[in-house]
Amino acid sequence: MHPLAIELNEALKGTIADAMLSDVGRRIFFPKGIVAQAAEAGSQAKRFNATVGMSTSGGQPMHLTDIYNKFDTTTFKPADIFAYAPGGGDQRLRARWKEEMVKKNPTLEKKKFSLPIVTAGLTHGLSIIGQLFFQAGDTLVVPDLAWDNYELIYVHQLDAKIVSFPFYNDKGGFNVEAMVSALRSIPSKRGRLLLNFPNNPTGYTPTKTEMEAIVASLVSLADEGYELMVISDDAYFGLFFESEVGRESLFASLCDAHSNIFAVKCDAATKEELVWGFRIGFVTYGSKDFTDEHLDALNKRTLGIIRSTVSNCDKPGQSLLLSAMQDGANYARDKQGVFDEMKKRYDILRKALKKHEGNTLLVPHPFNSGYFMAFKTKGSAETLRRYLLTEYQVGCINIADVTLRLAYCSVECDKIEELVDLVYKAAGEAWS
Repeated sequence: MHPLAIELNEALKGTIADAMLSDVGRRIFFPKGIVAQAAEAGSQAKRFNATVGMSTSGGQPMHLTDIYNKFDTTTFKPADIFAYAPGGGDQRLRARWKEEMVKKNPTLEKKKFSLPIVTAGLTHGLSIIGQLFFQAGDTLVVPDLAWDNYELIYVHQLDAKIVSFPFYNDKGGFNVEAMVSALRSIPSKRGRLLLNFPNNPTGYTPTKTEMEAIVASLVSLADEGYELMVISDDAYFGLFFESEVGRESLFASLCDAHSNIFAVKCDAATKEELVWGFRIGFVTYGSKDFTDEHLDALNKRTLGIIRSTVSNCDKPGQSLLLSAMQDGANYARDKQGVFDEMKKRYDILRKALKKHEGNTLLVPHPFNSGYFMAFKTKGSAETLRRYLLTEYQVGCINIADVTLRLAYCSVECDKIEELVDLVYKAAGEAWS
């Protein structure tokens, strides 16, 4: 094993993160090679810097003017657009994202957690976590209503196993008891749990009371000796439309909850900052007993995975995002405007669904947040999906042939009622 990997293993020895590492996670490290040496030279090589494989002139990257001229050249230097980004992302963006995390999650105030590392989107972050902390035979616990990419990443790529539990209890709330039972079913008492709120596909976020129950139940399991890694997929964070909804990430409560709980937050600028195509995500770590040395070791492991896969992430996207967050004249107004529009669509959708109460062909799952809502279908969801597409030119998503998901985020307010009516009409026709 490489000496740098051994050094990181020693730094994490005895921690909950150490217990969760995969074989790859134990072997990976961030090399003191070209990237590290170039970063060191960037601050000290004042005379000549002959480290980075990037053609420069006058201290700026050479570039195509046809591209550069598409940007505001009074705001962005060529280096902001064309240069390599640091392995973990622009340091200023990482710091700003951490500040915003605390603003959005006041519970994080004065708590110790890592400086977020930039990834190439949230999916990339989940994949990095998979490489570091999953291998064949490990078990991931997820609700039965979950994003299908989890299976692709953790089962088909990493050969882990998934144990699912019913998302809803018999009262239509988040099924804390079933979650606990699923974790208890793992013989090794070492479990990995992935929760996504607001949930995709259902658009449900647990209430504040349910969030407290989730945290309390996980702490109770940790007290019993269970070793738990809890991954918060916060892709749709902030889109909370009801007052009783829990408005902070689970990470905020779990990052210092117990020595046996390893909290990981995967989030992204994708929806939070309305930059879907930029592919900018973040990974953040926390646990009760983590020191700065532990967090640094985890970040170096993460940098090693990034270095050995994509090398570094998108530079112009990071520069554009940072500029908007720091100096954007319309930044707050635009974000609030989008939230207000999503809330309006949410309210119209709820009213449209009320017209169809009692129709047993399609029963809406409880929802209160996010971009989506989903129906429990009496007949084949795939049959209905195809019928809607061919007969009414309406696109929606089938999940496991028992759930139909609607993304009302992409439907104008004046079309939502028509969409709902068509879906119910098509169900009566397709399953007759």
